[in-house]
Amino acid sequence: MTTLIIARHGNTFSKGETPTRVGARTDIPLVASGQEQASLLGKYLFSRNLIPEVTYSAPLKRTMETAQGALKEMNLVQTVKPLDIFTEIDYGPDENKTEEEVISRIGEDAISAWNKEAIVPEGWQVNPAEIIQNWQDFASGLLSSGNSTVLAVTSNGIARFAPYITGDFAAFSASHDIKVGTGCLCIFRFDGTRWLCDEWNLKPKDFVSL
Repeated sequence: MTTLIIARHGNTFSKGETPTRVGARTDIPLVASGQEQASLLGKYLFSRNLIPEVTYSAPLKRTMETAQGALKEMNLVQTVKPLDIFTEIDYGPDENKTEEEVISRIGEDAISAWNKEAIVPEGWQVNPAEIIQNWQDFASGLLSSGNSTVLAVTSNGIARFAPYITGDFAAFSASHDIKVGTGCLCIFRFDGTRWLCDEWNLKPKDFVSL
């Protein structure tokens, strides 16, 4: 059986700071709470015996630091492999803008469509077909890799397209909030015939503590 663990990076804004939409063009590190989320991710995976044999990440600081923090918590001496396909989307004119500013430009309905169905708002530099194909190719490649457990750390804009590997995104999005929280994880399992989602948007802090 092959297991794919997909995690969103930890926090990049501290309590009291105003968060913005951080996309592909903004490379910032984790804040202290984000580093804690990375450790909690590793602790959760270790406690469930979900030990990755290989770990991939977008080449951005926030994703690499999350992956490295999780591996450190598991005492794994493993080099994180950067993959561009996991780099966050480009928010175009909304890059680094507050949510209030984004909503002012594109409206609540556009945000709702993005969060419920992954419909890209006007102006964002996103190619859904390419992201979907990347996920499908990556998942397919895992089946012949010889690795039974793989961790991939990415961002919210990319992670929401991962359920396409199940073959029925419409049904999935109808029953799940496709937005993944910071520091949260999703677990997919190939049962020999198809990919199934066992966990979605799971918060490690609800199950383990530092």
